[in-house]
Amino acid sequence: MTVYHRSAMRGALLYLVLSVVWLQLVGYLLSSFFDQSADQLRWQLINGYAWVLVSAGLVFLAGVRISRLFGKGEHRADGERLRQAAAVFDCTREGVLVTDPNGLIVHVNRAFMTITGYARDEVLGRRPNLFKSGRHGADFYQEMFASLGSRGEWSGEIWNRRKSGEIYPQWQTIRVVRDDNGQVSHYVAVFSDISAIKDSEHELAYLAHHDPLTGLPNRLLFSDRAEQALASSQLHKRGCALLLVDLDHFKNINDSLGHHVGDQLLKSVAERFRGLFAPGVTLARLGGDEFAVLVENCSQPAQAAVLAQRIIDALKEPLRLENQLLFINASVGISLFPGDALSAGQLLRNADSALFKAKSAGRDGYALYTEELTAHAQQRVEIAFELRRALQQQELRVHYQPVHDLATSRLIGVEALVRWEHPERGLVSPAEFIPIAERTGLIAQIDAWVMEQACRQMRQWQEAGVALSFVAVNVSSRLFARRELYEQVARVLHVSGLDPACLELEVTESAVMDDPEVALEQMHRLRELGVRLAIDDFGTGYSSLLRLKRLPVQKLKIDQGFVAGLPWDEDDAAIVQVIIALARSMGMQVQAEGIEQREQAAFLLEHACGMGQGYWFGRPVAAHQLDWDRAPAIN
Repeated sequence: MTVYHRSAMRGALLYLVLSVVWLQLVGYLLSSFFDQSADQLRWQLINGYAWVLVSAGLVFLAGVRISRLFGKGEHRADGERLRQAAAVFDCTREGVLVTDPNGLIVHVNRAFMTITGYARDEVLGRRPNLFKSGRHGADFYQEMFASLGSRGEWSGEIWNRRKSGEIYPQWQTIRVVRDDNGQVSHYVAVFSDISAIKDSEHELAYLAHHDPLTGLPNRLLFSDRAEQALASSQLHKRGCALLLVDLDHFKNINDSLGHHVGDQLLKSVAERFRGLFAPGVTLARLGGDEFAVLVENCSQPAQAAVLAQRIIDALKEPLRLENQLLFINASVGISLFPGDALSAGQLLRNADSALFKAKSAGRDGYALYTEELTAHAQQRVEIAFELRRALQQQELRVHYQPVHDLATSRLIGVEALVRWEHPERGLVSPAEFIPIAERTGLIAQIDAWVMEQACRQMRQWQEAGVALSFVAVNVSSRLFARRELYEQVARVLHVSGLDPACLELEVTESAVMDDPEVALEQMHRLRELGVRLAIDDFGTGYSSLLRLKRLPVQKLKIDQGFVAGLPWDEDDAAIVQVIIALARSMGMQVQAEGIEQREQAAFLLEHACGMGQGYWFGRPVAAHQLDWDRAPAIN
């Protein structure tokens, strides 16, 4: 309490105490009124009136003093509250605008002037429609005023105009203020500038629908545009074409030159593609090295084929990246609407099937979707389901193909190969189910099962006195990439009791090159177990000789594709001779596969290839059907 308040309070209390004392005296005089004589009575009555008047005056003065005290206190409290409200009103970051009942602006705060760019004098006495952006129709404002009339407030997003003419978004709340009689006295609008939020929303929306590397639409946006394009084409009875583009051997660039160069290549390819297409064509990057092109008003296969060839030809010119020239090819799969598909998802799946066909045909070309491809895809799904059942029902079998020493024609080892004995279809070709097993991931489980069966069988042959140096087992890229391969091999060797030197693990060249550092670590761990290691299908996986030199490998297997043309194809003959010379120079054994003629075996023997296998020596058969005495003469 201030000094002023304490002084005023003391004065008021003094007047009040004196008043009470006077009233008590008056009461005493009145109580003795009837005990006095006439003269005494007149005198006391006069004196009593005087006391009463004085008492009333004192009470009145005390009341006035107290009223003044509390009245001044209330006025001072009201003033303090008004000063606080004014400070908040002027310091808040939200813009505030107050109008009278007629909608004329009577007050604005500092934030209002900062946000809108208007000075206070420029808006006082004017109406808020000064700030209208023109983006909202009459219905918008009708709903606003209807809400103010029914609920006394309105909140929402509104676009207004700054003094500079810039249109910007606000989040605004308007409230109706009423007086003691319930009549509208003012309207108060409080608003925030949400331009930054809107910009962030746009940026997030862009990132959600575009590839961050190339700036092209991503799979999500492409699918949405495809649906819209198909709906429009169906309405106007027009056709569409979807071209799925995949860069050939792009992974080799990533592996050899690094992902930084690979990313630069993808950006350059995207820029080159952008220059090919006219308006009405949607180009997107779906992921990795896969692009998609959606062409509206294109119903003829010939039109789509011309565009596909243009895409392929556009990459014939080398790309210059970081002071080096890079060459890249592409394969294209084509699907047409409505002939091949009636939805965007189906169109994309069919284009993917056509792309697979183009790659299978040798790459650097295009293929159109056909019903035959759909039937083939459905068949793959059925085989995958049946293959899982085959593992559970033990329908898989292990056959063994003999490996001969070319110099002596003696059988020195076998390769374990999986076969599927279907209960209805009979023996299913590995070419039919192995690719599906690789796609579904079942190949790792199959490889592990074959390894266990082969080691048990090898141990049985040794106990029976059969002189074999090794049994070879294929290890798929999926199984080879797993850290637990080491433990799995060690467990199989322990359970079967087989000498590790009698087990040869064959890994494809491409599996090794997928991640050379991991492959090197994996191979060194396997070598610690004592097993033999061989590179299968050598010559097809783009090996780095520097990396090959570091691998703890004992054997290179020449791919049968190079053996098929021997001895007449000069290119095959030259490649085979180089592989043999390379292996021998690095202290490795060489084994050729796919030998079907005596002339092939003779050529390989002449050029110092140590081992061979193929139909000329013997087909893969069950363990009990192997002919141990067969030794075909080469010369």
